Amino acid sequence: MKDDNRKHPMRHSRQDMEEVKQIPDTPQTRSPAYALAFTDNDFMCRDELRPVRLQLELLKPQLMMDEAGIESTIVLFGGARIPEPAKKSTARTSTLAELSKYYEEARRFAQIMTARSDGTRNVICTGGGPGVMEAGNRGALDAGGRSVGLNIVLPHEQAPNEYVTPELCFNFHYFAIRKMHFLMRASAVTVFPGGFGTLDETFEALTLIQTGRMQRVPFVLFGEMFWRSIINWDALSEAGTIAAEDLELFHFVETAEEAIAIIDAHQANT
Repeated sequence: MKDDNRKHPMRHSRQDMEEVKQIPDTPQTRSPAYALAFTDNDFMCRDELRPVRLQLELLKPQLMMDEAGIESTIVLFGGARIPEPAKKSTARTSTLAELSKYYEEARRFAQIMTARSDGTRNVICTGGGPGVMEAGNRGALDAGGRSVGLNIVLPHEQAPNEYVTPELCFNFHYFAIRKMHFLMRASAVTVFPGGFGTLDETFEALTLIQTGRMQRVPFVLFGEMFWRSIINWDALSEAGTIAAEDLELFHFVETAEEAIAIIDAHQANT
């Protein structure tokens, strides 16, 4: 985040942070009560401070992406366990090994979209982790461009992949705030095969579009066979739990070129 050196009449908080380091070591100054509130981690992690932490998690990435000039993003969701084709022999199931082809499609899609971007619009945005997320950030780097990674602290699979642009690599505690940042700048949503996390992100975004809480953007699902095998989309419509026209909110594709054609067609008509 940029250093705010603007002149103003009030003493800057950073000055007090430095001054506190110089004070005498006494029982009073060692007491947690004496610590500046905004530097006191134990205080900041209290249950009562949850609303403040939520606000900070929303605000920090927002400010940093604004300062980086990120105007819009192409969101890329997908499974962390899908390996790149060269490593598909390490996949834990034969299905994951077969799905490795979508790692390459995600990488190629991100590379093409990044090459067409001016660095501020249609910037690739992933969950910042391994698998398909890695492929998206890797493709952006292949094209010499920037990409966003929205990581979250988990017991496993939480470390950022090496291809995320470092100054656009964020970390979250709250899933809800992370989801907001995925969609606040989204000009398109692409979804590759994945597990619970991918399904959660997919239906969250579709629900926001369906209910008009988010404007309609191109929404593509890579791998029709996979998606139809795990979700009976037509049954939802036939049961009346969704409207028939809700099935038009998304498109199935197999290749990067098919996805790009859908995105281009949408943008040409808006």
